[in-house]
Amino acid sequence: MTNLQRLLLETKGIDLDQNELIVYLAENELNPHDEYVPSSATNKRNIYKTALSILESIANNPSLMKSYKLDDMTISDFHENLLNRIDQLERKIRQMKTDEQEQTGNVFMLFNS
Repeated sequence: MTNLQRLLLETKGIDLDQNELIVYLAENELNPHDEYVPSSATNKRNIYKTALSILESIANNPSLMKSYKLDDMTISDFHENLLNRIDQLERKIRQMKTDEQEQTGNVFMLFNS
């Protein structure tokens, strides 16, 4: 599986041109055609950062900020739910470690004076 394919898994239901997805991946230091490495914390974190960038771009679309009525069903609060998902992803990304942080682990030093 490539980075591009993994991003498509993360952003199901969002239809963007492949060239746009490639730009988003490049902005987050990922080559779209490189092999996705699930064991790499940095790779996974960058996929989530890319998905976050895509959601933020969608949230900037003013036409999605209003409520719609389709037949007898009201589609409302899309923008609010989108912002909630963005907040969830931001929290998740902040809590994720990179490969370097996983290698060093938690180091606690106590200095006695």
